[in-house]
Amino acid sequence: MQPLVHFRNVNKYYGKSLAVNALDLEIERGKFVTLLGPSGCGKSTSLRMLGGFETPSSGEILLDGKDVTHLPPHKRNVNIVFQDYALFPHLTVARNIAFGLELKGMASEKIHARVMELLELVQLQEFADRMPDQLSGGQRQRVALMRALAPDPDVLLLDEPLSALDAKLRHQMQIELKSIQAHTGKTFLFVTHDQEEALTMSDVIVVMNNGRVEQKGSPHELYARPINRFVATFIGESNFLDATVVSVDGQIATLDWCGHVIHATLTGPAPRTGAHVTVALRPEAIYAVDHNPDRRIALKGRISNRLFKGNFTALTVNLNEGQSLVAQLDPVALAHLSGDDVYIGWREEDAVVLAD
Repeated sequence: MQPLVHFRNVNKYYGKSLAVNALDLEIERGKFVTLLGPSGCGKSTSLRMLGGFETPSSGEILLDGKDVTHLPPHKRNVNIVFQDYALFPHLTVARNIAFGLELKGMASEKIHARVMELLELVQLQEFADRMPDQLSGGQRQRVALMRALAPDPDVLLLDEPLSALDAKLRHQMQIELKSIQAHTGKTFLFVTHDQEEALTMSDVIVVMNNGRVEQKGSPHELYARPINRFVATFIGESNFLDATVVSVDGQIATLDWCGHVIHATLTGPAPRTGAHVTVALRPEAIYAVDHNPDRRIALKGRISNRLFKGNFTALTVNLNEGQSLVAQLDPVALAHLSGDDVYIGWREEDAVVLAD
């Protein structure tokens, strides 16, 4: 099936600085896709190039099979929601939402019906005649979103639109934004540097760094199977184990780590025997018990630090070989530990050999 959006080998220079490097990215129709990465990684530049606000230095951008690389913004069927909402302060809520429809010359009765439909979607019908300065931040966010959706764009671009909201409202809007996307079936391209935001809302996450795509996949895939150390570090927390390859059987590698034989899952090509590799292990994947369990992995250690985090406690466990690992245990599991001496382990499918 033809992707709705295709960045084809797109580069963007600002002077001699390369902001986007050989971007080759396909976006499927009807998906909530998030560009995730640190400041300066190229995510906003990529979004602005799709919107027509920036022009690629080279490469092509296709929208529904049509080359839109050099078309101005009003010639592409996309719309954008900015960080500051950019509502017209002299127009009512209803007139703000109707603005794009009026520019298209739509009949007034159809405009009214469309505006009321969108206001009902975000439960703001009674605010139709209010001015933007009479609304809360969350309400202005909803109005800006509905104004962008009103002309029925192929893609809705969202450039960190929740960054100005407080934490509680931001979480509420994450859920609402995903609900609106699912209800409308529209393709959303969302930019954020917030990993939790990306994991909460996205069907697909594209992790970017230094202008390049590091990994693309579902939230679960990126969290459970990061391809390299950057992705494993940027999304969630990880323990990193420097190990040596003993053998490889299919997608499972047998490794030597500090004299222990451990097993981990491969995410890329099989490394050669004797190669030095890095294994990523999420803290919540580690179990801890106060007796030697009858399991493949059981490493003896001592708890050196306990950090209460509310719904879990982070334990730093120093192993006898001088290594340390961080485990996240829920209160029930923690209650089973009678002292500071513990045995820790994990399932081999939860440890991942990184490609780098």
